[in-house]
Amino acid sequence: MGGTTYSSSDWSSYRSTVAGKSTDEIFTKKRLHESLDPKNILLRESRDSEVNPITVPVIAALDVTGSMGVLAQQIATKGLGMIFEELLKRKPVLGPQFAFMGVGDINYDRAPLQVSQFESDTASLVPQLENLFVEGGGGGNSFESYNLPWYFALTRMVHDAYLKRGQRGYLFTIGDEEVPADLSESQLVKVFGQGSAIKNDILLTAISTQWNVFHIMVEQGSHMRYARDKVIKSWTDLLGQRAIPLSDINSLSEVIVSTIEMNEGKDQDAVIKSWDGDTQMVVAKALKEFNPILPKTNFSSGVVRF
Repeated sequence: MGGTTYSSSDWSSYRSTVAGKSTDEIFTKKRLHESLDPKNILLRESRDSEVNPITVPVIAALDVTGSMGVLAQQIATKGLGMIFEELLKRKPVLGPQFAFMGVGDINYDRAPLQVSQFESDTASLVPQLENLFVEGGGGGNSFESYNLPWYFALTRMVHDAYLKRGQRGYLFTIGDEEVPADLSESQLVKVFGQGSAIKNDILLTAISTQWNVFHIMVEQGSHMRYARDKVIKSWTDLLGQRAIPLSDINSLSEVIVSTIEMNEGKDQDAVIKSWDGDTQMVVAKALKEFNPILPKTNFSSGVVRF
């Protein structure tokens, strides 16, 4: 996929149809759509093409439990087009190809993971986005299954940026709860139909050869409002400065774009000052401690199978 190019008019047209709509009005699916079901997906590919000869994959894995369903609404009404437009204008990476995921709770939800294809334009992504099942579930365990996107990216994704150029893609998980427990075999069988138990630290070490992994902590989420210190400590202990606090969900896209810019070497002050008003303040707060430490990369071919 991804053999098309971004059109601002396509995005504007779609955005006008969802303006003012609630999450429930935009996302009407009542069950996991077969096209987004990991059990039906052998591989998701981000590939170079004649139209897009140099590509870099970007993934936003959205918490769709409880109050976090607003993440999906934000992406549908603003974020998707903003990410494309700003990445294409600012050029921290060439040829961005975008995919989204829906993340739930593997212990409680019917759809703990949903995965789109990679696309180079919003027109191709919007029908997939509208198939997203915003389950609104979750449980009482203080975390959602943010490690399922890591496992999927490790075992069922390939991208030419890495295979051809040794360049990492970008994977952002986004939510308001703490680091999830390690994945068990039974949980992986439930979601993928197969798999062996794996610890978070081993999974992250493996995935970091091909992906820049970040977690955005949504401070407006209900869990983080009363357990902010626990959430921040949990993610900082695991990811260090790649755990990013987000004080205003309306600036989610700008924080994602800014993170990519800084990770690609752009000056922090220049990135912050490139935004206006409240957005500048949100980006400054989110990235004030950011100083990426990249692991060494080794070339390998294809995906890892467990």
